[in-house]
Amino acid sequence: MASKVELVVEVKSPAEKLWTAMRESTELFPKIFPEQYKSIETVEGDGKSAGTVRLIKYTEVHVHSGVPMVTFAKEKVEVADDEKKVVSYSVVDGELVSFYKNFRVTVQVTDKGADGGGAVVNWTMDFDKASDEVPEPDVIKETAAKTLHDLDDYLLKN
Repeated sequence: MASKVELVVEVKSPAEKLWTAMRESTELFPKIFPEQYKSIETVEGDGKSAGTVRLIKYTEVHVHSGVPMVTFAKEKVEVADDEKKVVSYSVVDGELVSFYKNFRVTVQVTDKGADGGGAVVNWTMDFDKASDEVPEPDVIKETAAKTLHDLDDYLLKN
C-alpha cells in the first residue's frame, strides 16, 4: 500500500544558497557530515541531472532496532529542476530496497519571503512497505530534518 511522509523545514539560509549546497551534496555532505556519510559518488550521469545514479555509503545508521543497519543506498535522480529548485530521486539498490518498494524522495526549496529571509524546504517521501512488519520510516524523516537543520547551520557560518 502506498504511503507518504511529509516534512516541512524552515531554514535561515537563503533558498538559492541552500539549493546550491544540496545540488553539491555529492562533494559537500561527506565533508560536513562525516558522522553520517562515508562517501557519495556518481556512478552514472553527470551527478546533477535526471538519470544520474549516485552510490551513497553511510556510517552506521540504524533504521529500527532489530532491523539491519543501512550501509549503502544507490539512488537515481528522476527530476532535477534548478529553476523550480526541486529534485526527486528513487532508491534503486541497498538495504532500504528490501524494506520499502518504490522508495522515492522529493525535495523542493522555496523562498520564505520576498526579503530573502530564509527558505522553506518541502521534503516528501513516497514508499510502499515490502510487508506489514516493516516499520514506518520515522528515522529517515528525523535524519532528513536533522540534516537540513545542520546544513543550514553550516551555511550560516560559511
